[in-house]
Amino acid sequence: MPSLKAIFTNMAVPMPLHRKIYLVFRNNLIKVRKRQRCCGHPGEPGC
Repeated sequence: MPSLKAIFTNMAVPMPLHRKIYLVFRNNLIKVRKRQRCCGHPGEPGC
């Protein structure tokens, strides 16, 4: 489980809000599908 600091840091990346929301869902789906703690895209929202 990532730390709260990492979650807020990843969400502070300068990009449009709709892109952040898309990446959160995409990266979490990857984590669930692969049954891993990381989606493979460190630094992106949701990873």
